[in-house]
This record gives sequence, C-alpha cells and structure tokens, in this order.
Amino acid sequence: MRKEHTEYLKDLWINIHLANIQKYPIHWKDSLEILFVLKGKIKIGIETEHYELWERQIEIVNPNEVSWISSDDKDNLVLIIDIDPSFFKRYYDDAEDTFFYTDSSNKRVQEDEEYYKLREYISILLFEVVSKLDDYEDLTEETLLQMMYHLLNNFHYLFYEGENLEEDELQLQRYHRIVKYLSNNYMNKVSLQDIADKEFLSSQYLSYKIKETFGLGFNEYLNQIRVEESTKLLLDSDLSISEISEEVGFSHVRYFNKHFKLHYNMTPLQYRKKYELDQDELDSKRFIKYFPLEEALPFLKNYLEHYERYNYDNRIIKLDIDLNKEMIDEFKRPELIDLGDISLLLEEENRNILREIQAEIGFKYAIVNRLFSADMDIYRGKNNRFINWTRVENIIEFLLSLKLFPIIDIKGVEKHIIDNFLDNFSNIFHQDVREWLDFSLKDLEPFFLKEDINSKYDTMEMVPFIINSYVNLEKRVVLKMMDEINRDTFLSNDTFFGGDGLYTNNYLNKPSYYAFMILSSLGDEVIYREEGYIVTKSKDGYQILLFNPEGLNEGIFLEGYKKSAPKAKKVSINLYNMEGDFHITKYNLNKNYGSSFDKWKFLGSPERIENEYWDLLKEFVHPDIKFYYGKRSLVFNFLTGVKPEGAVLFILKNSEIE
Repeated sequence: MRKEHTEYLKDLWINIHLANIQKYPIHWKDSLEILFVLKGKIKIGIETEHYELWERQIEIVNPNEVSWISSDDKDNLVLIIDIDPSFFKRYYDDAEDTFFYTDSSNKRVQEDEEYYKLREYISILLFEVVSKLDDYEDLTEETLLQMMYHLLNNFHYLFYEGENLEEDELQLQRYHRIVKYLSNNYMNKVSLQDIADKEFLSSQYLSYKIKETFGLGFNEYLNQIRVEESTKLLLDSDLSISEISEEVGFSHVRYFNKHFKLHYNMTPLQYRKKYELDQDELDSKRFIKYFPLEEALPFLKNYLEHYERYNYDNRIIKLDIDLNKEMIDEFKRPELIDLGDISLLLEEENRNILREIQAEIGFKYAIVNRLFSADMDIYRGKNNRFINWTRVENIIEFLLSLKLFPIIDIKGVEKHIIDNFLDNFSNIFHQDVREWLDFSLKDLEPFFLKEDINSKYDTMEMVPFIINSYVNLEKRVVLKMMDEINRDTFLSNDTFFGGDGLYTNNYLNKPSYYAFMILSSLGDEVIYREEGYIVTKSKDGYQILLFNPEGLNEGIFLEGYKKSAPKAKKVSINLYNMEGDFHITKYNLNKNYGSSFDKWKFLGSPERIENEYWDLLKEFVHPDIKFYYGKRSLVFNFLTGVKPEGAVLFILKNSEIE
C-alpha cells in the first residue's frame, strides 16, 4: 500500500522524526506533513511539481497529496513533523478543506518573517516533545494551534494561486468555496455554469477570473485535480485504466490519457508499470535512516532563545467573534463610588488616592457622607449657630475638579444648616446645588454589599463577583473609596481586615480596584455577551473581557452563583472581519498579578508590613500588561489562559488612531 497511516505520539496530535533520506518512493499520508531541512539538501516531488529544498527550507505536504523524496547528499538531515488533520478542525471549522503551500522556487525565497516564525514554532514543538517537562502535552498543543493559525494566515493555498487575494477577504472566500466544491465533486459532472449560478456571477466573468486566479482555465484546473487523484488509484488499486478514468470523472478513457500525459509525460498505463510495487519491493526501495530527536536541537537553538513556557489548564473554550456583528445591548460602565467619611479627603494622601481612581476608572457620581459633621468644622461660636463652610467648600471644589457629581447625604441634618448651605453654594458655584441634596440614588440602581466587613472583600474572589455582577446580573455593585476602621473593627493585622474599600486603609490597591478599572475600559456597544465573557465596541476599537466566575461562594455574595472548585480555563478566540491592523493591550489579572492580599500571604501574613516588604507589595499590585501588534488577517487568533478567580482583558485599538 502506498497510503501511509500515521501513528501519533501518546496523548499528542503530532509525531516527529529526525531522518537522513536518500530515497522515499511515491507515497501519500493521512497526516499534514511538514519537512524542515536542517542540513544538506533534498529533492521532493508533490503531485505534478518538483522542488529542491536546501538547508533551513520548509515544505508542506497536505493530507493525501502524492509525494516522493530523493537526495544525492549522503549527510542530509530532515525534521519530519506529522500533524493529525482533525486537530485543527476542533478550532477552525473549514480546516479539512484548507491546504497550505510554501514557496520553494529558489534557495533564498524563504527568508521572510513568516518563515522565521514557522521555524520557531517547529523548534518549540520539538523542544517540548524531547524535554517532556511538566505539562509538555498542554504546551505542545498550544504551540501547535498557534502554528496552525500562522499557516492559515500566511501559507493559505490561495495566497499562492491568486495575487493579492489575502487583501480581499470576499474573493478569498469565494475561490476557497470553488476549490472546495471541485475537490469534493471532481468525480461528478461539474459545469462552470453550475458554479457561476452558485456564486451569482456570469459564466464568462467567472471563467475569466478563474483563469486570472489559478493560471488555468476552468476545465484545465478541474482535469488537473482528476489526474492527480487518479495516481492513487493507479498505484493502490486493481482497477483498470478505463475504470479509473470513470472513477475520477473523465467522460472517456482517451480524454483521461491525454490529460494525464500533459502532466506526467507518460500515459496512465506507463505510470502504473513504472511505479507499481508490492509492499516488499516498496520497502526495499525506501532508504531512510532515523536518528534520536535530541540530535536536532543544536540546529534549532537560535529559534529557542526567546521561548518562555506558560502553564495552562487543558480546558479549551472556542469563541468565534465577528467584528461586523450588530450591537445587541448597551454597556453601562461603573458610575458610582461611596467616598465613605468625607473628612478623609481633608488629607492630601487620600486625595491622591481619589485622583488615581478617577484617572483609571472615572466614576461620574460620588456618595458624600458626613459632610455636615463636626469633623468638617462647620460649627463655631455660641449654640453652634455660626457656620464655617471653608472645609466643605474645599472638598466640593475638589470633587467637581475630578468631574464627580456629589450625592450628599442630608439625613438628620438640621434645616437651617441645609438652607445656609444652599444660599452659600448657589452663589459660589452658580448652579442648582439642590440637585446634590435631592438626587435619588435609586436612579443609579446601586447594589450595596450585605456587610461592611468580610474577609472575602480583600481577595481575588471579588474580581469575578464584581465583573459578573455588571456584565451578566445587572447588579451595579458600589464600594467605598478605601477601607475604614471604627471602634468595632477587629484587627488581626494593620492592612487586611476585610473592609469594603477599593484601597486598604494604608493605600494598597485591592483586587476590587482592578475589577472596576477593567470594567471602565469596556466600550458602550455590546456585540457578544455570554457566561464568562463580553465583547464591546467603542469608537477606538474593540474590547474582549474574559473572566472566571467559578468557585464563588453564593452565601457571601449574591444568589445565583454556582459552588464549584475553581478551575483555570483556556480560551481560543477566532477574530473575523478585521478591517485593519490593531494595537493590542492585554491585561491579565490573577492571584500572581494584581492581588496585594496574595502577595501578603506569600510573605507569611505579617501583622505589620515592614519597610523591606512594602516596595515588594507595591510592585505586585497591578495586572500583568503586555503589548502586541495585530496585523489584519483572514482569521486572527488569541489563545489565553484565565486563572481561577481571574480576568483577562484585550483592548484592540485601531492602528490609525494615534
């Protein structure tokens, strides 16, 4: 049998061999095969084409393509990677009808960036298979997926057939449909008019475009497919030439002979006599020597210098996102913050905290408590009849400078104080300040936490709780600016006691802060929203937020959460219909990045944070941020992990916008 059935490595979708190939007779595999010449040179034939491959060059043989290899270089070394075709189909529905080509037309043609990147992916696959470090199966699969999308976006077969097709997605899709149809129906009676009708084109125009795209007329291209398919039947079946002619769709055996000779310079019968071998003869003509895989690593060290390993859970969630999708809803970002005891803002350090909150989150409304308290020093003189507004005015001016609308609590405040306030501040600010006193909080639909103190409020559990509340539950959670200590507060340490603020009382950002920061980065238009993710659109681009709500304790937060053990997630995102390039910023928030509480626990949960640890905590209280450039592609893919109780935000900004 000339057809080879590939066996793959245990628990992997690939197999890799390092070989010296002197002669590999005509055969075809059920795998996608990538040949990477590490040393010397080889000759290869694929269907009707012949190439010479030199050191560092790569050739791709698609599943069931007929090929052969020979070499007069006795010292050549070739890395052979076989990939299970069903692997990519799990992520990309049209995978089995997509083929990949490399350009092997001359010795220097493979010097572009896309070839270097392909060699990197191959090198990482080899490294993982050889090293077998912890979780190497996951890392192999992740790298393989990245490589397959790289092939799709840079080595798509139609990029070589039609000039500039990669720049015209509609035409690319059209000719892919045509090739797919011909590949699946070549054995039947197929007419140009049938295809033209399917594409709503005239047959004359389609005939011209096929010739322009493929370099062959419609019938020439169809007959080439038939001739190439016939070689497998000639070598691997007992069918007669006449039966094979009919099997592949030729109307007459003479027509089959004519077209076969055009491509192979011999008749089908001559081809069968020349190459037909039984299994023993075939084995005797195969001269291949295999070597241990680790011997390939020295040839690939330049491609592994910048490789870093990431450990992801083996759970894959596939998301297909069409950027042309219509808006399904409007997203309302967080608007309301509780400033707690307003006298805190008399201190400059606390003002700096609010400045930072507004710069990164940008609330619109602020709940102002105890504005008329003794701490604000409004009473002076006999019987407290004198009112001093200096501190109040200073704070209100500060809030307005941050574009915050003050919602002032007047419960229990005497009428003469309110009247004096209205008279005084109406003249100062020249606006209806009564709105600050009469504003109805119900209009903002706030959701306040059940308790003032809870140990969970310091932890990463707040991140999915807050995000899920805004994204899926229509619960607009409101937190205080910072943790506050009163006489009833039980302190086991001077930093983390379960306060309901965005900051600790000693000015460390809490995970809740970053949850609100991420939500404030989303756009106004929702185009996708499901459990665990939301995609929004703004005038500058798109925002993709992934979060992991598993493991939340429903008794502490809200009803409706599932109780389950936290699990990491691996998410693969296919991005379609990109209209241009993007600058991409990725924020990764998890226990390692963005949780001062978890770093504090790492330090042994000290009662008091010493100076030597303070800078360490400050360093780790922010998400991990990475920057990318996303080039417009047929399919642009993200593969990312979302840690337990974590969140990942991708911000895609149109590259034309400065």
